[in-house]
Formats: sequence, C-alpha cells, structure tokens
Amino acid sequence: MEPPAADLDLRNISFLLSNTLLPADGVTVPGVLEFLKWREGGEFLRWIGGIWREVRPRAVAPALWVAVAVCLAMSVMLLVEVVSMAAVSLAVKLLRLSPERRYRWEPIAAGDDPEAASLAFPMVLVQIPMYNEREVYKLSIGAACALSWPSDRIIIQVLDDSTDPTVKDMVEVECRLWANKGININYEVRENRRGYKAGALKEGMEHSYVQQCEFVAIFDSDFQPEPDFLMRTVPFMVHNSKIALVQACWQKLLTWHFMDDFAVNFSDCLMTRIQKMTLDYHFKVEQEAGSSTFAFFGFNGTAGVWRISAINEVGGWKDRTTVEDMDLAVRASLKGWKLLYVGDVKVKSELPSTLKAYRHQQHRWTCGAAHLFRKIIVEISMAKEVSFWKKCYLIYSFFFVRKIVAHIVTFFLYCIVIPTSVLVPEVIIPTWGVVYIPTTITLLNAIRNPSSIHLMPFWILFENVMSMHRMKATMIGVFEAGSVNEWVVTEKLGETLLEKTKIPILEKPSSRLRERIHLPEIGFAVFLFLCACYNLAYGKNSFYVYIYLQAVAFLVVGLGYVGCFISNT
Repeated sequence: MEPPAADLDLRNISFLLSNTLLPADGVTVPGVLEFLKWREGGEFLRWIGGIWREVRPRAVAPALWVAVAVCLAMSVMLLVEVVSMAAVSLAVKLLRLSPERRYRWEPIAAGDDPEAASLAFPMVLVQIPMYNEREVYKLSIGAACALSWPSDRIIIQVLDDSTDPTVKDMVEVECRLWANKGININYEVRENRRGYKAGALKEGMEHSYVQQCEFVAIFDSDFQPEPDFLMRTVPFMVHNSKIALVQACWQKLLTWHFMDDFAVNFSDCLMTRIQKMTLDYHFKVEQEAGSSTFAFFGFNGTAGVWRISAINEVGGWKDRTTVEDMDLAVRASLKGWKLLYVGDVKVKSELPSTLKAYRHQQHRWTCGAAHLFRKIIVEISMAKEVSFWKKCYLIYSFFFVRKIVAHIVTFFLYCIVIPTSVLVPEVIIPTWGVVYIPTTITLLNAIRNPSSIHLMPFWILFENVMSMHRMKATMIGVFEAGSVNEWVVTEKLGETLLEKTKIPILEKPSSRLRERIHLPEIGFAVFLFLCACYNLAYGKNSFYVYIYLQAVAFLVVGLGYVGCFISNT
C-alpha cells in the first residue's frame, strides 16, 4: 500500500518521480513542483557550483589558456597583414603610383579614315551571365549595349540560365530589341545549369563567333558600366602584353532611382551601409595592395576585362568551387600573368539588401575561398613560373591569413574566448590582445572610410555576428562538408524599389517569422547575455560593456531585424 501524500519526503525527487502519486487534498501539482524547486534548487546549485570550482582550475582554465594563446597568435598574424596592406595602399596614394604610371596607357589611336579607325580597336566580347534576373536584366543589357566602342568590334553575349520561362522570354525580347537597333547581341541559353556561372561562361566562350575576339569583359546582371569603360581599361591590355586582367572598382548602389536618366545610389538601411564600408576597404586596401606588390589579387567575378588567350592558356573556367573567379585569377598568376586593379574606373552595382541574400552571398564567397585553398595549395607549391616569395604571398597572406585565420579568430576570440574568460578568473587576457590589436585594425579601416567613421561601432558588432556564419562556411570549405558547392544566386531588387517606394522598407511581416528567425544567433545572444551579467556581478573587469552590446547585436540579427523587406504585394 502506497503511503499518503502528506507523509512523503518532498526532498526525495527521485522517489516522487518514480511513483505516480496524487497530491494530498488541497495541494495542487504545480504547488508541489514549486515546493520541490524551492527545497531542492539551492542544494542543486551548490552542488553544481562545487563541481565547477573543482573542474575550472584543473581542466577549463588550461584549455582556455590554450585558446587564448592560439587566438592571440592569430590576432598578431592578422594585424601584421592588415598593417602591411595599409602601408602599401597608403604609399600608392601618397606617391601617386597610379596604374597609368606603373603601366603604359595610351588611348587607342583611331586615325582619320573611318574604316581603318575601326580596325585599330581590338575585338571585344561582353558577357552578361544571368539567372532569373527579372528586376535588373534591362539595366545590365542596356548599359552593355551603350558602351563606347566601334559597333563592328564588339559582341554582346547574354548568357541566360533562367529557369522561369517568363523571365527567359522577357530577356530574349530585350535582346531582340537591341539587335533591331543595330547592336551585335547574342542571346544564349543552355539545356542545364551545369557548373552554374562558371559553366555558363565556359560554354559561352565555345561559340564560333568568340574566336575573333581578343578580350572579354564580364558584368553580372546588376552591373552597369559607364560608356567609357572599355576605352579606359582595354588600352592597358593593348599596350602591356603580360596583363591578363584589368579589374575595375565596384560602385555599390544602395537604393535605385533615376536622376537625369542615370541610376545613382543613396543609403537604404544600416546593413547596406556596413557592407559598403567592408567593400570599400576590400578595394581600396586589399585589391590595391595586391595589384601594386605581386600583381595579383582575387578577381571579383565581374567588372573586369580578361585577355582571352590567358584564359585559354590556364585551362579556362573551372567549376570545382563556388569562387570560379578567384580560381581563374590564381591559375593565371601561377603562369606568370599580371593582374591590374584600376580603382578610378567604377562600375555601378547593387548590394544585397536583405539579410537572407547577404548570408547566402557571404557563405558562397567564404566557403568557396577556403575550398579553393584546399584544392590549389599543392598547385601553388609546385608552380615553376613564379618566385618563392609570390608563392609565400599566395599561400600565407592571401589564403591562410585573409581567408582562413581572419574568420576563425574574429569569431572565437571576440565571441567565445573573451565572454568565456569572465567565468574563469584564472585566465586573464592581455590588454594588448583585446584592446590594442582590434583598435588598430579598426582605425586602419576607418582611415580608408572617413565618411563612415560614425558607423564603426555598428560595423564591429555586425561583423562579429557575421563571423559565426563565415567561420562555419570556412570550416565547410576546408573540410569539404555538405554544402561546400552550394550556389545560391544573390537576390537582386533592381527596379523593385522604383515600383514600391511607398512601402516601409524595414517592415517585417509576421507571416515570414520562420524565415526571419535564426536560432544559432539567438542562442548565442543568450550565452553572451549570461556572461555579461556574471561579469557585471562578479567580474574584476568591464568586459560586460562590450559583451552586452554584442549580445544585443546577435539578438537583433537572430530575430531578423536587419536589412530591408520588399513586400510582394
């Protein structure tokens, strides 16, 4: 016979849970549970605390010390890389070492005879790959057809991989309209999307009419080159036979509208402003430094002109990774070709303005670079046509530090090690590691973005949040995990904003709650918040100020309150 509920020892939780007993009259089940929590909670927490005090100095602290040492070493590596690139970029600016001073550049001589003048211009192919680009296809095609170049010396090639029949019809009609105006434009489609963008570009080069072309300019579907783009870039190729690529700078469009029939941009949301800061640094510092020292940098996949013979020599486009552009640039460099970045030539384009699109883009770029490093490191090491120092630059500086270390240390040091250290008083992170190094890196970024210096705090917090996404993508690329070759075309809004300018751009509809929520970021926000609270209550430093702010940033991103929303209605 079971004992009455009144005679139960309520401290014995295991007994209560193992016997299906009804509570005594007048005592509710929630009341019993609350009583159990009250009686047992203190002892349980004291027991956990005792275990933590035993394990912390013996296991947790040594492991955290190792993590601190590794992160600080990677921080120093990153700092040296950032300082060296900044020094080169600054020297180029102060000494006015423009591309025209380092390489021969002269306008193409046309002459008086119209027929002879046309022949003085080399044949140029313009490729525009696209995939279901309903919003932007007219802009890119129109800009390409408006390029200032003899009409009989240029071929426009639209590579349409669209799966939407309606979009395909729209693009084909647009090409036909330009063809009726006398433009030499070809609309090309494939039966499949094998190789994605790389496959489209590769098959595009196999058409018979391409054989007469010497150079190929590539523009993504949201890019709008100025009419003088070819006039400013191709002369570098004509007068310098070892240059394989001329890369222009991206001029990011944040909001689309028309002013004097010309697309210009203004800021839309905080996320796009932060992206612009990151890309400005990439072009002004990273691309400039690489071009000025080893005549190498990663091709950005668009807004560039390639020498077709160089592409053919190195084996053409390869689809083994999601960064086919970087792959081609590395292989060309290993064959002794030079790559030139021309920052004065700018091409308008569109920034991802939704968090979903931005995350997909960053995954593709980050994962692809790490994956390419894994596949090409042996090829770099065995290359015979480049110097030992250039091999070191490619392997260590370009790939290892910038594409691997940068993402790992940003996430682990600033999002894991520092917050965790507040729970382990035995571990003290040096001030130079948590203050001086990140401050120096931030200031070097700010110098190249003086107009955005007021956004630096937001840039730091957002980049730290995105570091978790990038670190995951890096690991996927290095270890060739599941989504290593995942290719999601970056969503473009184009003229959508023109048609729906009265829609609140930051509206977040409840029907899309599942798409907005990112549980890893929310979970990390909770972790950081608890660390900050502990540091505020028991800590001897003021890390909680930073950790609270970082927790808020993770929470905001986790709830999807970042970027723009364009209504479908």
